[in-house]
Formats: sequence, C-alpha cells, structure tokens
Amino acid sequence: MSQFGNPWWLRAAVALIFALAILSVWTTNAWLTARFSENTRVRSELRLALYTGNLLSELQRTAVVPLLLARDPALIGSLNSNDFSTTSARLIAAQKEIGAASIRLLDASGRTVGATDRFQLGANNVLSPFYVEALRSRDTVFTVANEGSGYEFTYSRAVVADGKTLGVIVVGADLSRLERSWAGISDAVAVTDSEGRIILATEPRWRGLTMPEALAVRDAPSAIQRAFQVTADWTAMPIDAYVQGRAVMQSEARIPFRGWRMISFTTYASVREQVNAILALEIMGFAILLAGAFYVLSRRARSQSVAYMRESADLRALNMRLTREIAERERMQKELRVAEQTVQQSSKLAALGEMSAGVSHELNQPLAAMKTYLAGARLLLQRGRAEEALSSFQRIDDLIERMGAITRQLKSYARKGGEAVEPVDLRAAVSSALTMMEPQLRGRAIRVTRNLPRGPVMVMADRIRLEQVIINLLRNAVDAVRDRRDARIEITVETGTNAHVLVRDNGPGISDLEKLFEPFWTTKKPGEGTGLGLAISSSIMADFGGRLTAHNGDQGGAVFAVEMPLHKPGQATQTLAAE
Repeated sequence: MSQFGNPWWLRAAVALIFALAILSVWTTNAWLTARFSENTRVRSELRLALYTGNLLSELQRTAVVPLLLARDPALIGSLNSNDFSTTSARLIAAQKEIGAASIRLLDASGRTVGATDRFQLGANNVLSPFYVEALRSRDTVFTVANEGSGYEFTYSRAVVADGKTLGVIVVGADLSRLERSWAGISDAVAVTDSEGRIILATEPRWRGLTMPEALAVRDAPSAIQRAFQVTADWTAMPIDAYVQGRAVMQSEARIPFRGWRMISFTTYASVREQVNAILALEIMGFAILLAGAFYVLSRRARSQSVAYMRESADLRALNMRLTREIAERERMQKELRVAEQTVQQSSKLAALGEMSAGVSHELNQPLAAMKTYLAGARLLLQRGRAEEALSSFQRIDDLIERMGAITRQLKSYARKGGEAVEPVDLRAAVSSALTMMEPQLRGRAIRVTRNLPRGPVMVMADRIRLEQVIINLLRNAVDAVRDRRDARIEITVETGTNAHVLVRDNGPGISDLEKLFEPFWTTKKPGEGTGLGLAISSSIMADFGGRLTAHNGDQGGAVFAVEMPLHKPGQATQTLAAE
C-alpha cells in the first residue's frame, strides 16, 4: 500500500457494494417485471371475460324479443287489417321497456309499416338480409349488415298467423353501447366475426378490416394510440410482447357465438412505472450506502487528493459505461428486428413442411389403390384374362392422372382460399370417391349404403379437392369399423338451404371431439396415419365457403357432416332415393 493510497479492504468493500447493487437491481427488475406483467395479463383476461359476458348477455336478451313481438295480438291485428296508426307507438313503448337499439315491423311485401325511428317508415326492405332470411327460416335469425360507419346487428322473425306469413319483426341489438363503454379504458378492444373481419372496435377505423390490416393503420387515434405510444424501455421485453415493434400485451378470447373472437391490446407502461418506482428506492438505498463509503474515504486526510482523483475517474468510467449501454441497447433493438424477420421466415418454412406432409398423406390413397390393381392385373394375366387385366391397367392410368392432379394442389394448400372452383354435382363426387375406395372396400366385409337425390346437387368447388374430403371421411369410417362383424357405412347427400354430405359408421365413435380437427392429432397407431386428413379436409371446406363437423351418433358410431352452399340458392329439397 502506497503512502497516499486507501486500504485494500476499503476499496474491495466499495467494489463489492457496487457489484451487489448492479446484481440486485438487475435481479429485482427481472423478477418484478415478470410478476407485474403476469398481474397485468390476468387483469386483461378478466376484463376480456367480463366484456365477452356482457356481449353475450346483450345478444341473448335481444334474441327473445322477436319471438314475443311476433306473437303480439295487436301487431298481428294491425297486419291483418292494414291499420298501422298505433303500431309505431307500440313499438316505441316496447323499445323503452327492453332497451333494444331499434324495432321495425315489415309487412309481407317488405315495406316498413311501423318503426321506433319514424324516418324509416315506408322504406322497402325486400332485399335486406334480415327480411329474406326470416322468411326462409320461419325462426328467429341473426344478421350483421355493414352500414358504412358501423355494423347493424339485428334479430328478425316472421309474423305468422293461421299458417300465413303476415310480415317480419326486426329488433336491433344495442352493441354500440358496449363498444362505447370499452372506449373508456386505455386498452384497445376489437371483436372479429368468423371470417376475421372486425365488426366491433374501440377504434372506428378498424371496422371492416382484418386484424393485420387494422394494425397497419399508423395514425389510429384515442385508445390504441395510448396503448402503442410507449417510451423507450431499457429492459428487454419478450419477443411475443411486441406488436409492430411496440411493447403491448395481446389477449384473445373466443366468444361462443357464430365463431366470434374478442382481442384486446394492453400497454406495458403501467408495469414499467411500478417496476421503476421500486427500482428507484432500491437504487437510492445503494446510493446512500455508497455515499457512506465515499464519505469514509474522504475523511482520510492523507488520501484526500487521491480520493478526489479516483472519484473523478470513476465518474468518467461510469459515463462511458452508460454510453456503451446505450449503444448496446440500440444494437439489441436492431438484432430484435432481425430476429422478428427470422421468426416470420421460420413460420413460412413450417407452413411449407405442413403442406408437404399433407400431399404425402393424400398420395397414399391412390398408391394403395394402384398396389391392389397391380396385384389383380398380375393374377388376371397369369390366368390368361388379358381383357380384364387391361381394365385394371386403365384404372391404374386414371390413378396416375389423379396423383398428378393431387400434386398440382400443393399450391392450393399454401393459400387461404381456393380459386379454381366450378359447379360440381355432389352425387358425381360421391360416386367417384366410392370408386376410388373400391379396392379397400372390396377386401373387407363392409356394407356400404348410398342415399342420393334423384336430381343434381350442384355446389361451387374444386372437384379433385372435394373428392379428397369425401375419401378422407370414407377412409376414417373404414378404419373405425375394421373390428366390427356387422360393419356398416352409410353416405347420404341431402339438399335444403344448403347441401349436406353425411358419412355414418357403426364404429366405437369419437373419444375427443375437441382435438379432432387439430393437425397431427390421431388415434391410430404409429405408421398408420399422419393426423392430417381431417385438418386438411376442414381447411378445404372453409375454402369452399362450407364447413366440416363431427359428432357421435345416437345409436353409436361417428357421424361426419359436410355442409356447403348450393350453387342455385332456393332449390327445393329433393326426395332421397336409397340405392
């Protein structure tokens, strides 16, 4: 130790306090950030559950009103007598009592003869969805209509007396009131329909857009602006906490109503404020401790000048360190942006892998059929039956053509919706699929029953992909009844408002309906299935504007139902003829 130096233990104590302060601040910041972030997430999810409950409550409360008003003797009498002098007053009284957004009474021609908004009297709504759907259903129907500045949510029901349709009662759900209540918080809230379009939002400019399109709106005002405008934070946030580079928390909840979903964005600003307040107290405590140590150093007269010089050097080093930390943070932000781009590219590669697995799954069907036909052709040739063998070779040629068509669908799996659609007869698609499955069905004692209409059932679809869906359902049915002595499979085509294809079996049924359409989930043994068939089939039906559902039958077995819009809406249901 030099004459003007400080004792080594004193310098070690100062260094230890400084290192302990850095470690303590870093640990406290990480722990408190995680804890407060979780608390914020829980509060956001609770608010989302509350909003979802309020929305469902409003919809359920409004849903019963058309049924009550459709049975009102006064309204029925007005429609019968064409005397509507007191109708609007009666509807206004009903509106005040139930709190609906609006109530309208339409006669059989679609003309508004009574309304809570008198400016709507006399308006012709013969082409409006709530009028058309109510006449078709003869039940309470729910419709959503884009009114330019927002969406109108209505329940409507036909007014029927003595078997005659007299008119339609239309009741509007007051969801804008809930939307205004959401705008009073700092979160941004949006509700999307089954197609991903925003129908309710605290940001008016979001309505009618998809969520990616809405997040691209840079100059969004009010709540979302407050949620996104977060000051620079030196604490590294999780990558999934960023939306377009801003530190916000995204929560999502499923609304059990027509596939709606509710999404909210919550800022991390409150978390940062709470953490910074505690860190400030902790830093202040260490600062006081360090100040005491420096005071002891300054009290030593013999090393006073050396202590002053060291303090100056420490301050310069601290300043340089802070400068390096700032530069390091800027570098980390650049690396974060690169990492986000890498994650996006990885997502694309994952999607490509899933498509490739799907094509491999679909090619297994014609390959298995080709193997069966080749074995049959070999046997026929050995027996000198060349003409019949040529028929098998022709079928193999058809399968090769089909495999080529399936591989051309690789691009279709990559996009969200199909484009190459044309009118297709469901009966022909079912017959083609059964022909494709003939080798598998022939080798097993399975009774197959077809129930097809006498007339065409036309839908808009890609024939190859539609047949793939039906084949997937038939293969699942065959696998389900493989251990049954009285194995039965029934395939039915029905028409009504939409076209339906039902595939029933008498197998053990479905054990887990929730995971049935998830990719790579299967109940088959390893090597017997990829778990992609139903997931791909559901995606194909969504591309065609339809859907694929499943349930267990009342008498056992599984029932898969394909529902698609008819090519010519309004076509009467034709009588089924059992083959």
